[in-house]
Amino acid sequence: MSDQDAPGGSGVLDLLERIGSVVLPVGIALYALLYLGIQQVYGVFNVSPEQAGIDQATMFGRLVGCLVLLVLGGALVIGALVAAGWLADKVTGGRLARLTRAVRERAWAAAVLGAVWCGATYWGFLGYLGLAEGVELLSIVLVATGIGVVAFLVPFRLLRRRSGGRAGMKIMIAAFTGIGLGFALIGQMESDAVRLATTGRGSIVLSLVGFQEQWVVAATPGKGVPLRGGVSLLLLGEHDGTYSFYDCARQETFRRPTGATALHQVVLEPDREEGFTCDDLVPEPAASPAQ
Repeated sequence: MSDQDAPGGSGVLDLLERIGSVVLPVGIALYALLYLGIQQVYGVFNVSPEQAGIDQATMFGRLVGCLVLLVLGGALVIGALVAAGWLADKVTGGRLARLTRAVRERAWAAAVLGAVWCGATYWGFLGYLGLAEGVELLSIVLVATGIGVVAFLVPFRLLRRRSGGRAGMKIMIAAFTGIGLGFALIGQMESDAVRLATTGRGSIVLSLVGFQEQWVVAATPGKGVPLRGGVSLLLLGEHDGTYSFYDCARQETFRRPTGATALHQVVLEPDREEGFTCDDLVPEPAASPAQ
């Protein structure tokens, strides 16, 4: 007996197909925007990922690892929401499930919900452009509703006429969800990169997307004299025989040949206190010997 003939087999395959039709567009949109976000992060330090030695293969590996972590976290959230919905349906005697089916069967109602949801995903893009600072929740709801009604309501209503159109609407909503999450992550990544550049304190978000926060003390080989007074430098990477450093105390990026640079006191992702600043990276002058 084949899988299709097995009891419940078609239901399992249908469920997997539904999950794939949602997860795949979200993942593709997130990957594309995380790639853009990594460029923004290195741009804060006035270098490109390529100048820091981050090639396409390395970038792909780091971002896929980030997506896996997002899937693990998202599965917990979705699972909890499904469990909460199931419990609410049981408490209401099945009324919640009937209400959900009624909304899905009414084309205009489903189109309105999808349009408002896609409109809300634009808020991440507006935040990326710097237009969402200091805006109240009511304004967010009004803007999201306005964008959704103007741009998505009628197209979604037309898509609801056919089963193929309903599947296309589902894919569009999933893709816009990934885009909205991606822009929200880009905003957080850039904000954390600015904090790292100005205070020397990293973040878990930068670590999750694969940005390696590695601090070193650089010196000239043979002489043993530390560069820049022995201040700890952020090693951005190495490319074509050249190190890229960021001096947090002086707020500047510079490069040195690898053959003319020795690295000491290497620390990966140090645990900084809340009040830590770039001035704390400057070593205290050695005390003069007693007279």
